Amino acid sequence: MGDSVIRHDAEAKVTGRTRFADDERVPGANWMEVVFAGVPHARLRKLDLARARRMPGVVAILTDADVPDNRYGIVFPDQPVLCGLNSTAAARTARWPGDRLCLVVARTRRQALEAAAMVEAEWDFLPVVSDPATALAPGAPELHDYDARPVPTLARGSNLLCRQNIRHGDWEEALARSPVTVSMRGSTHWQEHAYIETEAGSAWLDDRGRVCVRTGGQWLHDDRHQIAAALQLPEDRVQVSYAAIGGGFGGKEDVHLQVVLALAAWKTGEPVQAAWKRRDSLQHTHKRHPFVFDGILGADRDGRLTALELNILGDAGPYASTSPAVLGNTAVCAAGPYNIPAVCITARLAVTNNPVTGAFRGFGGPQGAFMIESLMNRLACELGMDAAELRRRNVWSDGSLMCTGSPVPPGCQAAEVLEAAMAVANRRPPPDPLTRDWAPRPRRGRGLALAVKNIGFGHGTVDECHAWVELHGEVEVEDVHVGTVGADIGQGAHSAFRQMAADLLDVDLERVHLHADSTDDAESSGSASASRLTVYTGAALHGAVRQALAKWEDEERPARGEHVFRTDRTTAMDPETGRGNPFYTFGYCAQVVDVDVDPETGKVQVLQVVSANDVGRAVNPQQIEGQVAGAVAQGLGWALWEDLRVEDGRILNRGLETYLLPTALDMPPRIVPVIVEDGAPEHPLGVKGMAEMPLLPTAPALASAIRDAVGVNLGDLPFTSERIRRAVAALRGPKPVGNGSCQGL
Repeated sequence: MGDSVIRHDAEAKVTGRTRFADDERVPGANWMEVVFAGVPHARLRKLDLARARRMPGVVAILTDADVPDNRYGIVFPDQPVLCGLNSTAAARTARWPGDRLCLVVARTRRQALEAAAMVEAEWDFLPVVSDPATALAPGAPELHDYDARPVPTLARGSNLLCRQNIRHGDWEEALARSPVTVSMRGSTHWQEHAYIETEAGSAWLDDRGRVCVRTGGQWLHDDRHQIAAALQLPEDRVQVSYAAIGGGFGGKEDVHLQVVLALAAWKTGEPVQAAWKRRDSLQHTHKRHPFVFDGILGADRDGRLTALELNILGDAGPYASTSPAVLGNTAVCAAGPYNIPAVCITARLAVTNNPVTGAFRGFGGPQGAFMIESLMNRLACELGMDAAELRRRNVWSDGSLMCTGSPVPPGCQAAEVLEAAMAVANRRPPPDPLTRDWAPRPRRGRGLALAVKNIGFGHGTVDECHAWVELHGEVEVEDVHVGTVGADIGQGAHSAFRQMAADLLDVDLERVHLHADSTDDAESSGSASASRLTVYTGAALHGAVRQALAKWEDEERPARGEHVFRTDRTTAMDPETGRGNPFYTFGYCAQVVDVDVDPETGKVQVLQVVSANDVGRAVNPQQIEGQVAGAVAQGLGWALWEDLRVEDGRILNRGLETYLLPTALDMPPRIVPVIVEDGAPEHPLGVKGMAEMPLLPTAPALASAIRDAVGVNLGDLPFTSERIRRAVAALRGPKPVGNGSCQGL
């Protein structure tokens, strides 16, 4: 640990030898196409499959009648596997275009596509609910039958999916007495995961009669659980394995093809495979939650925070996915890592006919960070105070009381990352732009943001990870076999597992053999999400190694140890007051962003991002630096370019040609990762998760830098050139612009 070891899969990936799910071919497999509903809100009247069934090569067309339990969902089984007329009342209604109508299985891909085009559906169209505020208005069409209880948090007579309030102190009195207040209204927007590998997989029946699914996801055992539930099979009759996975970012935490692939293989008795094109992936998978918010932040004239009030309304789309947990994260992160004596946060999520929203890197944290950090930077301007100094006067330390009434977990590094980011940024002025002729008179600005993000599921969930270690040899350990099945979705988790095991056993890395690709390899490790995988797996390996070494000393050969690391000390927050102990621990990140802005066109060129990251003990510094660069790129994309357009429940972007992702030329000339260690005193290896944290501060730091450059306060994401240009043009009277006029950085 602590060495920048080259990843074990690096050479195969860069030379093209790595096999992803769409690269693998099962001999004799049929091809499956999913027929999507394609309507945002409608009740099915008739499904005519006659023409499709007569098409050449068709093996089967599967409908809702073929699904034993026509429900699925990662938290609540509120989504129909297939819409149709022959299962549940809920399945008769399509609630977004991504609902599935039927499965066409044919001998070839072309035959499956041609037959799918012959499927005919007749619908009774229903009013489209496309705005969260409208969804919650009296008389709005209800998207779900409350009495069916698809989601326990769903409110009767309403489209309110869930709410999370936080009430701490007397905020009304505190705001009324605050000498200085700032307020803002703003919004965050949808974001597409845009992982490099779209959804693909295959399924078959093995010689034991099990349904086997080979795909790419983020949680092997939950995939298995959802497949078994829908097919009404014991879980030991289902096996799931992962090929190499080309990215996830939370987008592969929900199942997409897993259940329907299993259904097709189980019903036909023949192997089947499928792969989505980029358009299907963009149009029919969940997105980052959009929110609208308004907030007021108060302080005394010395910059001590007095009160925060925030009203937050988000769009869940038609189904729950992970929305209740995302909302809880957003609410907590929206108070920031600050001591605020009085807090009133009212956070709600409505169901609509817009795209399903779910897990995305940061899991509600980027939206919450944008809210509080935008207010903090506006408060610094109002006070005429250095933005870093304002944070110094209010930042958490170990033992601080959170707005949930629970203490900040040990290992708080909020102040440390703030000082580290400022120190490096002040020593390293931004470099020149990559191109010098893009603006005749650009204006330069600098911005700062600080963010906190939970590690682990939290919210009262029993969060656990299983690992086993087996030592082989005679006198000395010659080979080590490790079983733990956390998914490597491209972040290098499997290399980190091997490094931690080798470090614990003091053996060469080459002696460690990892078994991590199948539900057969080990019990559940939980999902590759919530910045938890290295933390939880490291603790599980620590326990398993201790057991194995004890048996080795007792002359057992091979010596095997198993351990389950479990955190069960968190509690759910009270939905009305927010009281509770929601998280196991936190990670922290501070960023300083330097930009040039052309006030005539609104174009922004990011020159430098300094990102100081709380990592506990660094397992592999190079991989940490890679995660920082990737998170910054994703954060800049969300803040500046990525603009998913939805109209009446339909995504207007047809592909990546109309959904702009940042390229290498859009990246700043310099990204400076700063690794801050020693922040995990309770972990046996001292590690913290960090892959999400560097995304959280990017958007608010960028907004602050743009304000510093051209004097406009931006509250609505994304900060497109047109939006900036219009804001600059709307300025009335002289405004202080440029050269750190507001930030004092």
